[in-house]
Amino acid sequence: MLPVAVWDMPPLGTYNLHASLLPQYRGAAPINWAIINGEKTTGVTTFFIDEKIDTGAVIDQKAISITESDTAGSLHDKLMTLGADLVAKTLLDIEKGTIDPKSQANEGTLKEAPKIFKEDCRINWSQDGKDIENFIKGMSPYPTAWTHLNQERETVILKIFEATFIKMSHNSKIGSIIKSKKELKIAVRDGFIVLLKIQLPGKRAMNILEVLNGLQLKENAYIL
Repeated sequence: MLPVAVWDMPPLGTYNLHASLLPQYRGAAPINWAIINGEKTTGVTTFFIDEKIDTGAVIDQKAISITESDTAGSLHDKLMTLGADLVAKTLLDIEKGTIDPKSQANEGTLKEAPKIFKEDCRINWSQDGKDIENFIKGMSPYPTAWTHLNQERETVILKIFEATFIKMSHNSKIGSIIKSKKELKIAVRDGFIVLLKIQLPGKRAMNILEVLNGLQLKENAYIL
């Protein structure tokens, strides 16, 4: 946070850019949480800085759709361009005196976007498959969703960068690994998470065909 003495210095105020449609998703990780929560729309907001975090009067906003293929990385790049244009437009509007700042509404359901720590990135395999898919997308490419791969008495961390969900009934135990020559998938309660790009310890991130060429899994291997 900038000290009040700094942001209060400019006579016309100090404004900031936030990667959400405020007041929704105040906080450090709005892009990640919008995808994790399955939002269909997000955007960028310019607002005047005040004493609290992301609560100042809104100057302008631009919305954008979140597509099925978006990850935190791709959405970041789209918002970066949209945000740059909005910052420039806001500056010109302030200069022309045409802005009409609006106080942020604080009633209703407000979704937060808190900072994400390593333990927050661990996948919960008991969730619905679509929620798991969104979680992986929302963590990709950074800070990256991870899980434990267990086989025999060895447990290693597996990072998952890309995956897709297939909804279907099955009798496999949650966390079971189903491997074929061209596919690696994890059983969840309402279908399977098909892994597309992963990273094993000591390796670079690779697409699943590269991984399958050298991956040796024991019969009792599972995901936790």
